[in-house]
Amino acid sequence: MAAITAAMVKELRMKTDAPMMECKKALTEADGDMAKAEEILRVKLGNKATKAASRIAAEGVVVIYTSEDRKLGALLEVNSETDFVAKNPEFIQMAKDAVRLVAEKNPADIAALSQLEVNGQTLEAVRTALVGKIGENMTFRRFERIEAKGTLSTYVHGSRIGVIVDLVGGDDEVGHDVAMHIAASKPKAIDETGIDPEAIAAERRIAIEKAREAGKPEAMLERIAEGSVKKFLKEVTLLNQPFVKNDKQSVGDLLKSHKAEVARYALYVVGEGLEKRSNDFAAEVAAQAAAAKA
Repeated sequence: MAAITAAMVKELRMKTDAPMMECKKALTEADGDMAKAEEILRVKLGNKATKAASRIAAEGVVVIYTSEDRKLGALLEVNSETDFVAKNPEFIQMAKDAVRLVAEKNPADIAALSQLEVNGQTLEAVRTALVGKIGENMTFRRFERIEAKGTLSTYVHGSRIGVIVDLVGGDDEVGHDVAMHIAASKPKAIDETGIDPEAIAAERRIAIEKAREAGKPEAMLERIAEGSVKKFLKEVTLLNQPFVKNDKQSVGDLLKSHKAEVARYALYVVGEGLEKRSNDFAAEVAAQAAAAKA
């Protein structure tokens, strides 16, 4: 039997928002397997057990660059400790310079990006100087570069959500609508082929266990599971999602009606998967005042 530590319980609680004791019981039942414990909680608690995993924590911006012909583009997330810094003009300019370099220079990773130059200085030097000036850490977190098969369409919502879509066929209006839909509905893939088979298998297992607990006949379990998987895929795949501007039509149907297809897309949400500083501004000021007095 694997030892269940307080750190493991805390991690599962952060992922699921389930009560502490339920997390400990699930980990014990799963013999310490975090993924299996999460499944157990979903069976017991339903979708409540996944709400904490979707909470956005860190601050910063998502910026997008496209070439004039919209055949080349890039998406970049730059993080800061506070929303105040995320609105700083110099911080925003640094992010815009960086995303342009991603598109034009095609760096291999963040380390390579940091060594590219802007006005005779490396991005790392620009970042370090800005950190020293503002007094708050900031980091280049991730980027994606796209060479389009069709034409790139983009959508940015309040600098916190950014989408870039490679649309083959169709027109600018369709491209914009699909990008906006992705920002609103946050699909995990274009279609079923982009979904991890284990995620689909997990949905099937969870549906079967929930049906068993509800007393459904064994003969019905596979049919119930199939229905749950179809519902899951409709929720997480772009082509099967109801279009946000007309929920009677799927995104796939919208694209077909305009003889268009999505070759690729990228979606970034600021701070996704990161943990926010827990201290508030008032507490921070008080702490600084106390330190100065001391």
